[in-house]
Amino acid sequence: MRSEKKELEHMSQVRVRFVETDPLGIVWHGNYIQYFEDGRESFGRKHGISYLDQKDHGYATPIVKSSTDHKLPLRYGDIATIRTIYVDSPAAKMVFRYEVYNQDNKLVCTGETVQVFVDNVGNGELALTIPEFFMEWKKKVNLI
Repeated sequence: MRSEKKELEHMSQVRVRFVETDPLGIVWHGNYIQYFEDGRESFGRKHGISYLDQKDHGYATPIVKSSTDHKLPLRYGDIATIRTIYVDSPAAKMVFRYEVYNQDNKLVCTGETVQVFVDNVGNGELALTIPEFFMEWKKKVNLI
């Protein structure tokens, strides 16, 4: 029997700024990674697992992998809705998927990031097991 991955999601919005567009008047492709971060930060504040929460427990979570798939452009002034989905994993990492929609609710970009836990107090050593505070968070939000 196949087990289903547990997920937790959050919706947030950003308005496209002029500085995020290229000479063609569309959002430069590299800025979608920033929108993913906006979504992650909003998710973290909503669900109690922000970067500051992680830092308070002595950890940082650098991104080790990211991907984007562009469907439609965003333009200056557009309001983008970011659906940020945490995908539970048995490993000591955080996996997020993203869906970015324009104000017409059309999908403009999808993506994924993978973050690992490193010791933020010492020498930045990679955590090979899930940190205790993160396991407690997963219990609190009913992921385990």
